[in-house]
Amino acid sequence: MSDIKVTAGQTVTVHYTGTFDDGTEFDSSKSRGPLSFQVGSGQMITGFDTAVVGMTVGESKSINLTPENAYGNTSDELIQNISTTLFPEEFEFIVGATVRGEAPTGQPLLAQIVSSDAAEGIVVLDFNHPMAGKHLNFEIELLTVE
Repeated sequence: MSDIKVTAGQTVTVHYTGTFDDGTEFDSSKSRGPLSFQVGSGQMITGFDTAVVGMTVGESKSINLTPENAYGNTSDELIQNISTTLFPEEFEFIVGATVRGEAPTGQPLLAQIVSSDAAEGIVVLDFNHPMAGKHLNFEIELLTVE
């Protein structure tokens, strides 16, 4: 076990398991292999990134993140009425389905269909991150520091 404490700029490798407050697991590195990232580079959500600072190899930590330190709060501005004419003619508007697209800037977009009135030519899309507004729990185990 190393006594080196993680600082910003270092690359770390971790195993983690993420759960909601009710205990439901939403993600885990254990099934696909550890995760490596550079601390403080913006690759990770803020709360996860700052949680590894000060950890040492072999250490495990449990954290609870508020939405502000995870994927943010939901924003009503990100729920928008969109014209169905922007979709292919054969597109099926299924409430709850995820829609993938591209913004005029070329940035990828992901949204969930909230409601649809195809007869009126309107679909309501929610562009909030699917984890926005949620409290997240993580069990983090620090494997390596470079």
